[in-house]
Amino acid sequence: MKKSREQLEKERDEAIAKREQYQHRQRRLENRVRYYTEGERKKRNHRLIVRGADVESVAPEVRGLSQAAFRKLAEQIFSLPEVSALVRRMIDQQEGG
Repeated sequence: MKKSREQLEKERDEAIAKREQYQHRQRRLENRVRYYTEGERKKRNHRLIVRGADVESVAPEVRGLSQAAFRKLAEQIFSLPEVSALVRRMIDQQEGG
């Protein structure tokens, strides 16, 4: 069966409209993924900034340390058995209460 020109043009227009709908749906999904991905990154950044500020408020002298020196200090502090036990205890308290 041979289709008329009008019928073919109508089918083409419908196919174009459907393609545009799919493209729009794809953009919406990509935007949603980006929103959630960036949201998690923003939450992490905020948490890191707040914790860094907390450290500086408790021990203002760390402001003068380089990044490498601060990391070394943190590694030494958190490798102390007393500190490890205290961290575990704080985690348990947080989870329990």
